[in-house]
Amino acid sequence: MSRIGMNSISVPDGVSVVIAGSLITAKGKLGELSAQLTDDVVVSQADGKITVSPREGASRAKQMWGMARSIINNLVVGVAEGFSKKLEIQGVGYRAQVQGKDLVLQLGFSHEVRYPMPQGIEIKCADQTHIEISGADKQKVGQVAAEIRAYRPPEPYKGKGVRYEDEYIIRKEGKKK
Repeated sequence: MSRIGMNSISVPDGVSVVIAGSLITAKGKLGELSAQLTDDVVVSQADGKITVSPREGASRAKQMWGMARSIINNLVVGVAEGFSKKLEIQGVGYRAQVQGKDLVLQLGFSHEVRYPMPQGIEIKCADQTHIEISGADKQKVGQVAAEIRAYRPPEPYKGKGVRYEDEYIIRKEGKKK
């Protein structure tokens, strides 16, 4: 039985949720998001709360129950507050800056890396070594952060590279004489 799926989702003020069969659409101050769910779950809305329950007779329903609840919760939280990921750059000469609609990274290559900002995602650089990615869609924010990190993942000897702000890098000792 799903422990996540049992919890109801409270809809904050300023957010409207429309349930049309298996299509869920949430609209708030940060935009509009929608998700197509499977037919294995039943979604109902009453008194500012959304509840998800498994459909009777479907063996796959219990597997999809908690996931469907998490997807709906991410839609509601995304249009109300949004999501953000913070990246940190470490290394001599490694830096980042926003130029127009591109994130320009110098990561020790012979060329600079230009990353175009996707639609619905905002990238800010507080200084040359910190990047903040924010947006309403949790999946898209995480994907953009992972793509930027993949240009130069942190290496285990000196820790140089692009890392998440709360990421801990396990360091190796290196050669000995």
